Amino acid sequence: MESEEILKEMGFSESESKVYLALLRYGSSLAGTISRKTGIHRRNVYDITDRMIKKGVVGYILKNNRRFFEAVNPERILDILKKREREFVENLPMLKEIYEGSKDREETNFYKGIDGLKIVFEDQLEDNKEILVLGASKSAFEVLPFYFKWYDKDRIKKKIRVRIISSDDLGKRIPLAEIRFLPEKYSNPLAINIYKDKVAIIFWKKVPTAVVIKEKEVADSYRKYFEFMWRSAKS
Repeated sequence: MESEEILKEMGFSESESKVYLALLRYGSSLAGTISRKTGIHRRNVYDITDRMIKKGVVGYILKNNRRFFEAVNPERILDILKKREREFVENLPMLKEIYEGSKDREETNFYKGIDGLKIVFEDQLEDNKEILVLGASKSAFEVLPFYFKWYDKDRIKKKIRVRIISSDDLGKRIPLAEIRFLPEKYSNPLAINIYKDKVAIIFWKKVPTAVVIKEKEVADSYRKYFEFMWRSAKS
């Protein structure tokens, strides 16, 4: 995985990732130097480094009344993440209580962007036995090029099977999965994932979006449709 992608996975914005990597590579630097190395406007560099200082991932020293910015040791970022995880775990009982109290309030949720899609896929791995995918698209691997390796590893660990109906050559063997195919003319960037009592309708665009419907009757209806298509599709 590219260094910039790793940092994004850890919560850095694209600009923050570029600044942090530039400081790692070139060491203590003025804002103007960072601007030249990253292509980010100098005025924006100050805003970005201020945010990163507050996060604890960048510091600075003063020389002749000028700020020289420095990246903290990457191990320090790991310490910060561990601290956040501990704080989250401490508050988890309270958050779960709030969630349980409001579970029936909303049956349809909308998700946008890569982080939103990850929420949808990680939900599929919780207390589940099988995932049905209608319309799996190779676009998924283009939008999330590194994510599915982790996703499949966790899915296999939890022994969750997946059945897939696709019009695309997915270009790879998917473990613990059975795939059947429809004619290529039916290929499109939309996929329907059916799991538990939920249906996730996913649009694999440059900025992916998903609509998740939590309703047992809806999920059962989609399952029946999937089984009909499964019998029609070719192995």
